[in-house]
Amino acid sequence: MLLIKNAHILTMEDAEYEYGYIIADGTKIQSVGPMADLTIPENTFDEVYDAEGHYALPGFIDAHCHVGLWAEGAGSEGADGNESTDPVTPQLRVIDSIDPFDQAFSEALSAGVTTVVTGPGSTNIIGGQFAALKTGGRWVDEMILRAPVAMKAALGENPKKTYGPKGNAPKTRMGSAAILRETLFKAKEYVRKQDAFLSGEEKNRPEPDFKMEAMADVIRKKLPLKVHAHRADDICTAIRIAEEFDIRLTIEHCTEGHLIAPLLAEKQVPLMLGPAMDCRTKPELKNKEYKVYCAMEEAGVPFAIISDHNVMPINELYLLASLIHKNGVSQDVALRGITINAAKNTGIDDRVGSLAPGKDANIVIQSGELLTLAAKVEAVFLDGKQVR
Repeated sequence: MLLIKNAHILTMEDAEYEYGYIIADGTKIQSVGPMADLTIPENTFDEVYDAEGHYALPGFIDAHCHVGLWAEGAGSEGADGNESTDPVTPQLRVIDSIDPFDQAFSEALSAGVTTVVTGPGSTNIIGGQFAALKTGGRWVDEMILRAPVAMKAALGENPKKTYGPKGNAPKTRMGSAAILRETLFKAKEYVRKQDAFLSGEEKNRPEPDFKMEAMADVIRKKLPLKVHAHRADDICTAIRIAEEFDIRLTIEHCTEGHLIAPLLAEKQVPLMLGPAMDCRTKPELKNKEYKVYCAMEEAGVPFAIISDHNVMPINELYLLASLIHKNGVSQDVALRGITINAAKNTGIDDRVGSLAPGKDANIVIQSGELLTLAAKVEAVFLDGKQVR
């Protein structure tokens, strides 16, 4: 068993212990509380870490990135994130494309990022399955926290500029929406036929369809559609289509979310905002401002803060949260954006995102003032083992 003592614990579950302890048994947290409540003798534990008054936080979570798919320093050989040969590729599984030896994983772990939600890029209208991974492990299968965790989709500029110049659809936003609708329509019919066969309503099993098998979990609400959308009109289109087909939805990037804050507050769609620090490198980013984070906090919409690695280095996720705090977002909301809200918005909060009994023992010990450049990661625990 592991004991972390004398820590200023921010559980991210509305409990804070200025002088507290964490006990982990194996890979799971067993208990958290004030030092005054610790009755087990220290010699009972296999490992004791004295935090010396430093902060203890849940391991940080990047809720949207592409780590492992554009391997560091590998050029085109390591570019495995976009299968830009067909605008509809739901059958793709990110776990088959990730390089677990990409140094970005170890750099993320050293910076306290213990969980990543990673997957295909935004070339295709439907790009394939995202997965949630731990940032430490010997191979991908050992790193998986949950796979699949979402189905990636994209609207706007990226699919248009990939396929339009080739004379293929989509060339317009209408074309993008039509392809997404058509795919969901086919998937809904595929699921109907499957259910009818299983219930005995129909005698013939539907013909196997690898793409539709992957989309069936979206129709059955087992997976959300994780939609890349920067412009406000694309965000509205994603919401419209999700409501038409009664499916779960998350919005990725949401750059112009501040322009439609009342709608997002009404719909309460899970948001993955960012990245915050990159330049306005393309037309869709012309309205990019820090005010989107402030607008969402003011509207009461919980959001995750993302690096979109390799747009921004994943090991700077905490810095991104710090900049968002510097530009007007409260400390609590900024921290939640890389912990519990990131976990909730990606559907993995049963495992990670806060320090609570039963959750994975992913813990960051940090010195210095929170959300400042003076902050320093002193130790990182992954599944109850110190890895830094």
